[in-house]
Amino acid sequence: MFMAMLSSIQCNPVFKRFYEHLKAQGKLPKVALIACTRKLIVVLKEFLKNEGVWCQKTA
Repeated sequence: MFMAMLSSIQCNPVFKRFYEHLKAQGKLPKVALIACTRKLIVVLKEFLKNEGVWCQKTA
């Protein structure tokens, strides 16, 4: 999950914006990365719950 998030904060605008927001609030980069990883897990859980329908609003 950690490696997936490293890629996501570079390629996915939703996760990149969230990561930059956390860093702007003064969070350490590793703390912001772990928070984004947790957000990814929540998005994946919703993805499975909704039978695989991706909606960028949930992210």
